[in-house]
Amino acid sequence: MICWRPFSAWTRAWPRAYLAALASVTAIAGAAAARPGSPPLVGQPLTPFRRPTVQGGRFATDAAAGRVLVIELFAAYCRPCQRRLPALEGLRRELRDALVLGVSLDETREAALAQVRRWRLGFPVIHDAGHVLAGRWRVTELPAAIVVGRDGRISWVGDAASSEGELRQAAQGALRARLGSPRRRMGPAQQMDRPSH
Repeated sequence: MICWRPFSAWTRAWPRAYLAALASVTAIAGAAAARPGSPPLVGQPLTPFRRPTVQGGRFATDAAAGRVLVIELFAAYCRPCQRRLPALEGLRRELRDALVLGVSLDETREAALAQVRRWRLGFPVIHDAGHVLAGRWRVTELPAAIVVGRDGRISWVGDAASSEGELRQAAQGALRARLGSPRRRMGPAQQMDRPSH
């Protein structure tokens, strides 16, 4: 099942319409550079970003330098997303060497935080206001997932048809992949800011 809420009013619909148009244009432009048979983002470096988390901390891609990063895009109105979030929390506990990041496409930060509480998510979740990151990653349907390898390049892109097992295999494969240089350890300045409880 693919999740996008039907457009109820222009003021609520324009971000999604813009996102769909942007995704179409960037997909056409990126198709020429993609390897045959792979999504256009595979092999591309993850563009750095820094965003506040709905839990009160901050997440920066610097924190994932030399580590595998699993990104899941979701929203409260997406039923398949709601089934996948508990499994993602299980994946976070299972794959301790990987970082997991949730990206909420909900209309409000509060809706994203409600999901964190409902599913007791232990990974950082950011609210993608205006769908900036979703547009950058060409997301046109939910749920969606991205796995970034230790080298900072996107190694796998999953869409609504991708299973939890495929996401797990992609993350495990990225963890098994070796870099040409030794894994860089993170210093205190590079680690995620954690909210105080």
